Formats: sequence, structure tokens, C-alpha cells
Amino acid sequence: MSISKDLVAASATPLVLSILSEGENYGYAIIKRVSELSGGRMQWSDGMLYPVLHRLEQQDLIQSKLKKAETGRQRKYYRLKKKGTKVLVEQQDQWQAVYSTLSKLWEQKPCLT
Repeated sequence: MSISKDLVAASATPLVLSILSEGENYGYAIIKRVSELSGGRMQWSDGMLYPVLHRLEQQDLIQSKLKKAETGRQRKYYRLKKKGTKVLVEQQDQWQAVYSTLSKLWEQKPCLT
């Protein structure tokens, strides 16, 4: 089962902010973490992630810094800023409300298969 593009797009900001709340990270590792957390059901590409990272950086929610990786390659690492933490808390509240509402509906009337 693949997850719709609309749902992937809607969840991108809270996912990226949540992953960065775990600590500094770089693009490819974020992509791998999303795949890992979703059990492989969400497969992000560079073309999907990097516009999100750039937007979050422009909104002053995250900050990037070029650093040398253990391999010697330069990588751009992203970290959550204080404003990003505040937005993450707001996003968590919003997603909890959506989840709670859907759970109540689905508990009343299970999905037909």
C-alpha cells in the first residue's frame, strides 16, 4: 500500500521537525529515518525532501551548516531552532486532534474491507 501524495506532503513538516528534534541530521539520513519509521511505506526522494528543508530554513525553523562527515565528504547538516521547536509543538497538537477525531470515527464504524 502506498501513501497518497497529499498525505505525504501534509506530514512532511512535522516529520522533518520531529526527526530534527532527535538531533542534527543531513538529508539522506532524514530520508532513511522516514523510511525506517514508516516500515518502508514512505519512500521520500531528494526532490521531495530538499524543498521542504529549504522552506523550513527560510521560515527560520531550522538552520544548516556544512560539516565534514566521517567519510571526509562535505555534508549539509540541519538542526532545529527554538522557533522550530515551538512550531513542532503546535504541529503535534494539530496532528493529535486529527488522529483523535479519525480514531473516534473509525472505532464507531470499522473500515470495510
